[in-house]
Amino acid sequence: MKKLLLSAFILLGSISFAQTTVIDSIISGGIYRNYRIYIPAAYTGSTARPLVFDLHGYTSSASAEQAYSNFAPIADTANVIFVYPNGTLDGSSQPYWNAGFGTAVDDIGFISDLIDTLQTQYNIDADMIFSCGMSNGGYMSHTLACELSSKIAAIASVTGSMTTFQNAICSSGRPVPVMQISGDADGTVSYTGGGGSMGIDALVNYWVTNDGCNPTPVFSNVPNINTTDGCTAEHYVYNNGIDGSTCEKYKIIGGGHTWPGSPFIIGVTNQDFNASEKIWLFFRKYKLNQLTGINEEKISNFRVQIFPNPATNFIAIAGEDISAVTIIDVTGKIVLQSNQKQIDVSALAKGVYSVVIFSGENRVVKKMVKM
Repeated sequence: MKKLLLSAFILLGSISFAQTTVIDSIISGGIYRNYRIYIPAAYTGSTARPLVFDLHGYTSSASAEQAYSNFAPIADTANVIFVYPNGTLDGSSQPYWNAGFGTAVDDIGFISDLIDTLQTQYNIDADMIFSCGMSNGGYMSHTLACELSSKIAAIASVTGSMTTFQNAICSSGRPVPVMQISGDADGTVSYTGGGGSMGIDALVNYWVTNDGCNPTPVFSNVPNINTTDGCTAEHYVYNNGIDGSTCEKYKIIGGGHTWPGSPFIIGVTNQDFNASEKIWLFFRKYKLNQLTGINEEKISNFRVQIFPNPATNFIAIAGEDISAVTIIDVTGKIVLQSNQKQIDVSALAKGVYSVVIFSGENRVVKKMVKM
């Protein structure tokens, strides 16, 4: 892919951020990894809040992406935490994400580790963790949909795609709601595909099939409210997927390798809609536990509690007359069964699980996070 030269246009300090942008780092895979996290003023820690990853493009950076996508007004209004990680350097010393190509850097593991870390520092709603990104960051978001669906509820890609290699090995294990935003005149990531990348229509059709959506979309033209931006936009919505999932596509007619609605105009940038607003409106409809086909529920007056949660080695079930416990992963597979109130979960992989607790004919389904 050609380089996305955002850094040449967006200089650190060219846009002012609130004091709630925190710069921090973790060690993941033996590598020092840094990130920026935007905490809205409304955040108090008293209630669990959604978390959105916004991944930068090739040659770009976390600070440039934070400015370019401009999610801050949405974060402040909706009380959503946004995190902007930095990729590692490739063989040309350019920042990138290993979305099925490049070196052996484990960026899937990094995002997973970062989620675990942030959950210990902030009150994060584990059912509302999402990923979006620009260009290479969009590729990486598709990779997370394939490889980290146990933690990422839904994704959005702006000008990114999926490699044919990633497509061949993709195994999400569940429906993953996807929003794709691409220009049909994109000179960096071709709308029609090639060079090892899927065409955008084929990419969307892959997720439509994976999610069991209606293959015939609801089509609408985006109102052309800005007649001087050099492009127009079409909107396609694929409804009625498994567990209420949907897929959406915004096709920018004449649009380039740009983020619609961005305050930074780099090439042909659609101004008829704001991609950041549409992404959040898409994300907020989904919860991870609903997309696994198993929701938390209470039947009759049977009440139980699980602790600790998140768990590392053991969980304890607090409640009377418990006859059996079944633990199910995000793919719907039973991974553990027990009739004890204390259960060893140390062998389970990190992720989100549904714990079905039986008492005679009654049952309760609880969510458990394994750290």
